[in-house]
Amino acid sequence: MDNRCHCSVRSDRLLNPILFNILSQLDNSNSRSNNFSYGSIPHRCNCELRPTVCLKRPLEICKEASGVLVKTIHFMKNLPAFNQLPPNDRFLLLKSCWAPLFILGLAQEHVDFEVTDVPADSMLKKILLQRHRGPETEWEQPTMAGVSKLKSCLKKFWSLDLSPKEYAYLKGTTIFNPDVPDLKAPLFIEGLQQEAQHALSEVVQLLHPERQERFARILLTASMLQSITPGLVTELLFRPVIGQADLLELLVGMLFCR
Repeated sequence: MDNRCHCSVRSDRLLNPILFNILSQLDNSNSRSNNFSYGSIPHRCNCELRPTVCLKRPLEICKEASGVLVKTIHFMKNLPAFNQLPPNDRFLLLKSCWAPLFILGLAQEHVDFEVTDVPADSMLKKILLQRHRGPETEWEQPTMAGVSKLKSCLKKFWSLDLSPKEYAYLKGTTIFNPDVPDLKAPLFIEGLQQEAQHALSEVVQLLHPERQERFARILLTASMLQSITPGLVTELLFRPVIGQADLLELLVGMLFCR
């Protein structure tokens, strides 16, 4: 019984018959002209490819997401301690934390969304898009696996039912990350993170004295934020409205403008 996967050959013949025939002819001619074995090259089976997804209601959800992002940048901008940092440190912290901070904003605002499958791009379309964007640009295509991870993180925060103060101090611990490379004032930033964590612990004890494990649960849930890439957030929730623009450049303009 043949257990090999034939999906890649079958799909190529059905979806790209001309391209398949050309490549097959080239393959056959090259095989006759030399002893190189194309069968030795590992290929990626189409069965393993994750389907890409997009928002079901892009206009509505992107508008909500944009509002959350504006609030996120204003939160950072209005922190006196953040404004005391060197400009380069503020930029590095923004680059590092904007996505997890934004996800906290989605959770706080209870922004929910649904996605739908997107047909796989043709090889020609992928080549043209990559040529247009440039080789240095890496855009992450949203997958169902990535979206499921994001939605799972949001549901965890919703189950915790954090108060506005808990969200605020948790955002502080997220912003002031001393482990970001190339910081000029890592010790000062570490002190700010410890202050935010201590304030979060105090408000948790004040609001929930009977739940001793709550502080640890909050920090554990917050650790999930690092597993969600900025690329996923950008492509899923902002690419439909910003087009070819660089989101980080837009955020820098929002943060540093007077």
